Amino acid sequence: MKRASNGTLAAAIIAAVIILDQILKIWVKTHFFYGEDYAITDWFRIRFIENNGMAFGMELGSKLVLTWFRIIAVSLFVFYLAKISKRTDLPRGYVACIAMITAGAASNAIDGIFYGLIFDAPPIPLVAEMFPSGGGYGSLFYGRVVDMLYFPLCEWDWPSWFPMVGGEHFVFFQPIFNIADATLSVSVAVLILFYSSVLGKKPEEQKNAEGEKKEDSEVK
Repeated sequence: MKRASNGTLAAAIIAAVIILDQILKIWVKTHFFYGEDYAITDWFRIRFIENNGMAFGMELGSKLVLTWFRIIAVSLFVFYLAKISKRTDLPRGYVACIAMITAGAASNAIDGIFYGLIFDAPPIPLVAEMFPSGGGYGSLFYGRVVDMLYFPLCEWDWPSWFPMVGGEHFVFFQPIFNIADATLSVSVAVLILFYSSVLGKKPEEQKNAEGEKKEDSEVK
């Protein structure tokens, strides 16, 4: 059976991540009021929030600038994937990571571009409506990114005598994020840990490196 090309692999990953991420976001947006929290386990919750910023709810700079930054970044990654789609010297995991980064950025960009137009923002405890008759809560490029995955793995109260934070309640891993954030962050970490030698390497250099590995294995 013929192995799928890098281009096919990348397209499948991008489509899968965007579809899964958008389905979950739309479901949460239309079934939870803002701030609603649902406990799946003691350490895994669904908590609906929105943000104007980067991954994991971080706020950074202008909303419009961030949306355009995502669009430009996605365009550059798509161009890079098209460029490497026919290369056979690259590890499949490397291509998958680039595709996952592209998908994560693209899906969050969809929120920022369109969600202000296609959703309203009713007062709590009402839930949002998709394609409301009265129009959305914002304009094109001014939508908010939907987050919902919350993993408070453990929490405790600091002793009152503890310096700086005494008496405060601490929750380990407080960020609330979405599938796109997780996909993007994990793929970046995998790239750094396992494919740093591939980053920036030219095709000729990669082929020479593979040739040397092959010769070494034959000698052994």
